[in-house]
Amino acid sequence: MPVFKYDALDAKGKEVRGEIEALSNKEAISKIRKKELIPTKVRSKGAGKKVKAAAAAPKRRRGAGGRVSLKYIVQFARQLSTLQDAGLSILRSLRILEQQHKRGKIKRIIGYVADDIEGGSTLSEALGKFPRAFNRLVVNMIAAGEVGGVLDIILLRLADFLEKSQRLKRNVRKAMVYPVVVLTIASGIVLFLMIKIIPKFSEVLIDMSDGKKELPALTQGLMNVSNWLIGNKGLNALMVVLTPFVIIAVLKFIRQFRIGRLTLDVIKLRIPIVGKLTYKISVARWTRTLGTLISAGVPILEALNITRDTAGNEVYARALNKVHHAIRQGDTFANPLRQSKTVDAMVVNMIDVGEETGDMDKMLEKIANNYDEETDILVASLMSLLEPLMVVLLGLIVGTIVIAMFLPMVTMMQAVM
Repeated sequence: MPVFKYDALDAKGKEVRGEIEALSNKEAISKIRKKELIPTKVRSKGAGKKVKAAAAAPKRRRGAGGRVSLKYIVQFARQLSTLQDAGLSILRSLRILEQQHKRGKIKRIIGYVADDIEGGSTLSEALGKFPRAFNRLVVNMIAAGEVGGVLDIILLRLADFLEKSQRLKRNVRKAMVYPVVVLTIASGIVLFLMIKIIPKFSEVLIDMSDGKKELPALTQGLMNVSNWLIGNKGLNALMVVLTPFVIIAVLKFIRQFRIGRLTLDVIKLRIPIVGKLTYKISVARWTRTLGTLISAGVPILEALNITRDTAGNEVYARALNKVHHAIRQGDTFANPLRQSKTVDAMVVNMIDVGEETGDMDKMLEKIANNYDEETDILVASLMSLLEPLMVVLLGLIVGTIVIAMFLPMVTMMQAVM
């Protein structure tokens, strides 16, 4: 029977090392937990130390240092899983995939990975040299699959996970296209009216009033805005057009700092409707990530570190960090999560049940599926609400401009009659 080396923590948080016999990495972790220990690292005896993508110093190679589209990573994982299930060696499988792909970054990366494996590296070590293409989550799951001898199953599970994550992002982005397009077109129309049309109306209205009568406040205010926009040789109008891009650039700069990310994420969670959607997306993301890692046999503390770094929301990253420290001290997962007050009671209770039954990965997967469904329903509801709201908003803006321009004419006609 295979022998596994392990590092673990006892109830007092003291580090313990030892060896245990098991058929797979997952069984080894289960046996260690039965000893009332918390495994932090489990590896097959004689195998190389499991790679951490963050710690692995990537060897940059020409033309293979950039990002790779997620659809190619999913395709790579699914195809490699099929070849492994067919009984081919990992090197032979990679050479086949290299030949099948057309020119591009993914083809070059697969070739370099195959070269490294031919030189004695493991698949996880080779992939860890390309962190912009294969993140920590991918590398650590593959490392767990190698140790447990279930690489084909892990690759298939990884492809499913990445597809579900991508589908969620795609649904949210698709929902945002309509309002962004309508607002952009509406802003363009209003800007055109204010710069080109209203100044001509203003000249006519001033000539008609002949300076004897003051224009209505609405009309005068609109003319003042128009005059300001065309002032400074059109620089004011240019400033208005560039303002959204400046705001986006400033927000991106703020997100470079942890305190900035935390502040923006807290604000985002407190915005009505948007906050609710952000909450559901964030919880679905980190629960699915953590559940997938645990089911792959990655030790809980390492899985929490990876999930924290890929959470996409600083509020939940900090909550998971507190959970990590609490587990190191011998506490449960549910208690610190409950104290953080970042998730609903349902999430905490399901995780608590998962800990008691030993089915944490399944519970986390159920939470993620539930929140994915709720996100889809919320997005669909918002879309059905947004369409009439955008039409009404556009009508109000154009209607206000029309009324402001024709109000003086109506007033003058009444005075004549």
